[in-house]
Amino acid sequence: MSIEGWFIFATFWVLFVTTPGPNAVNCIQTAIDIGFRKSLICVLGILTQACLFLGLSAVGVSALILTSPLLFEILRWSGVVFLIWLGVRNWMQAGHPRKNSMVSHRTLYVKAFLIAAINPKSLAGYIAAFSQFVETDVPIGTQMWVIVPTALILTTLSYTGYCALGAHLGRRALDHITNFWIQRILAACFVAYGILLGLAAR
Repeated sequence: MSIEGWFIFATFWVLFVTTPGPNAVNCIQTAIDIGFRKSLICVLGILTQACLFLGLSAVGVSALILTSPLLFEILRWSGVVFLIWLGVRNWMQAGHPRKNSMVSHRTLYVKAFLIAAINPKSLAGYIAAFSQFVETDVPIGTQMWVIVPTALILTTLSYTGYCALGAHLGRRALDHITNFWIQRILAACFVAYGILLGLAAR
């Protein structure tokens, strides 16, 4: 991959991972509840999904999913149900004492991975990365040594930033009313993302 090609890919990826979505909301909400350091397990879950999708894109599996109406719809509606369920649950729990500090790292990791993986639209981003930026005259294995580290580093920086934002909000939202409304807003974001995913056309 040329320097110019890498720069274009990196710019695309920065926009891809910094645009607010369910991953960002989950990082912010978790950091509000349990602090910055512990919330970084969410970043690990997102990175696991990124590695999986990068690998699937490289071998063409993600393209197969996008072209299979049944697989796509199963994945899409699973995502709709999961996001709305998270939103409703968090809405109901807003204002009540949080038990997230007692939640295991495994649970937080799995939750972050599922939120990252259930949106089939994110597959389109990975497909775009390969269809637009991979050079056909260069072995894919060679280019993966450039693409994967770049994507993972930028993804880490982006969602670590969202965790830091959540931790900052958690420190600032000391009064009960402010914390209540922050939790309600984040819960509403999950529901909105679920509804938008359900309404989105292929």
